[in-house]
Amino acid sequence: MAATAVSADLVAALRDAAQDCSERGLLVASKWAAELLVSISPFKRKMASATGSISRPYSVSQTLPASTSSDKHSQIINLQPLSQKQIKEELELQALESDELSLGKTLMDNKQYTRACEVLEHVSSAKGLFLKTYSQFLASEKQALMNWYRLDGTKEQPPNPLNKSVSSMLTSVSVMAAKSRDPFLLFLKALFLHRLSRREEAVESALMSIATYPCNWSTWTLLGECVGDAEELSSILPLLPLPPSHPLVQMFQVVTLNSLNSPSEHELAICDQLLKEDMFPKSTWIMSSRACVLYHLHDFGQAEAQFKNILALDKYRVDDIDVYSNILYVNENRLELSKLAHDFLAFDKDRPEVCCLIGNHYSLRSQPERAIKYFKRATQLDHTYLSAWTLMGHEFVEMKNAHAAIEAYRKAVDVNRKDYRAWYGLGQAYELLSMHEYALYYYQHATSLRPYDVRIWQAQGMCYQEMNRYREAIECLKRALIGASQFETAIRLRMAGIYRLLGEPEESLACHTYIVNTYSADNRPINEYAGSLVEIAKYNLLQNEDLELAKTYMERVAASNSEHVVQATELLKKIKTAIAAKARLTDVAGSAPSVQGHGGGKK
Repeated sequence: MAATAVSADLVAALRDAAQDCSERGLLVASKWAAELLVSISPFKRKMASATGSISRPYSVSQTLPASTSSDKHSQIINLQPLSQKQIKEELELQALESDELSLGKTLMDNKQYTRACEVLEHVSSAKGLFLKTYSQFLASEKQALMNWYRLDGTKEQPPNPLNKSVSSMLTSVSVMAAKSRDPFLLFLKALFLHRLSRREEAVESALMSIATYPCNWSTWTLLGECVGDAEELSSILPLLPLPPSHPLVQMFQVVTLNSLNSPSEHELAICDQLLKEDMFPKSTWIMSSRACVLYHLHDFGQAEAQFKNILALDKYRVDDIDVYSNILYVNENRLELSKLAHDFLAFDKDRPEVCCLIGNHYSLRSQPERAIKYFKRATQLDHTYLSAWTLMGHEFVEMKNAHAAIEAYRKAVDVNRKDYRAWYGLGQAYELLSMHEYALYYYQHATSLRPYDVRIWQAQGMCYQEMNRYREAIECLKRALIGASQFETAIRLRMAGIYRLLGEPEESLACHTYIVNTYSADNRPINEYAGSLVEIAKYNLLQNEDLELAKTYMERVAASNSEHVVQATELLKKIKTAIAAKARLTDVAGSAPSVQGHGGGKK
């Protein structure tokens, strides 16, 4: 469904969100709203100001079309909008506590969270309660992280830092949110529920927050983290208190599927719609989301071009620069990757994305030790930085250091169990150790997350083959063919070899025949399918069937520049000998009746 054009009310709501989120320390959400606002045409922004469209605090009405009924949504989330009286009382309380709120926010900005809690101890406004509770949470997170690092390298260190204060903070914020119905307190409640793995309750609280205050992107991000796969996303979308055509819903859909590594052409079309002139034509955030969609669709050429456009508009944009470096790595664009690493190292070397970029630079230059150094640096800056753990694992696999690779991939899985790349990497690492049962377990987990990924099914099939479980190997390779190009040969060649091991030459012949028919119809060079021509010729020679076809195929291969020329030449001699022998037998058979007749006369 096409997105609705940006309305004056949405402009006003984004303007409010940039300020409201900033005042509460939700800096990522504030930046998102401000960047999205600036990407709208100046004319639309000016018109929104001229018409006096001012977003009413804590109301969804300005972003929902007038014709949309919210009955279904209100039944699901059981939340009524705040009355004007309640809004007025909240604003009056904020005015009375303005000095304390200002100091508390300043202390938060300076990462003095415990002091902020002290300053905000006696506030009663919803905004003040949010700042106090959020400061408590950040202080406890900081302490949990310090305790976690103290156990680094020991068996006692858990996979992730343990914040034991979340449960008590949830109890407190639940009471406050129920009383005030403040959307930011509802966001905190959802955050704490999510941290306690109470997914369904977290989703409900997040939906309630979005219903009251749609432009807090932190809530949308949290809701996306609660989604396990594309099917779960489909079940959540109808529950959203905004229509499917709303820009925020469509952005949420694209970003969530990107995080699940499973966007489709549909998400690409959504991005194109959002970038139209009446929407957000200059949004580098949406452009970056579009580039990530292309990256996951393996359209690396278009993805690289999109990132170049982004940097042309904003040359200092660090967000998703690691994804761009992955694309340049895959495209083996050494010059551009080197230039990018040099430029970003000069002005923002302490961002994990930049460390990841530099690591890719050294990896492409075949310097794995230096690459690992920068990937480790990225994880030190942010222990939840998934890409660095995964790429570090890849480097260790390249170095044949399976044990170190397993450790890195396990860290990645601890960070995000929904990312198929770490599971796939674990399978590869265990294959290096010839532990095929373990490898198979991790490959199966990866395919459950990425059911149409050719590489994973292929790797799983090879694993079964190593275990001499040929039937399962064939089934996996058949699954791999579902998402493979029609010109894929490696999978069919492997299937042909397994069928030969199973003693099923006809099935093996069918694989080679498909390759020959497909490639010859596309006028591909003969050296690309010469191996299959040789196998078909061998089969016909062995079965003494279509020798003329075998002869034709071997003459073509022998006249080519294929690596099979010598084999084809020798095979051609045997085929000609077989044809001559078959001709002699035919001649003898043809003369047999006259001999029998003569013999009968004598008798």
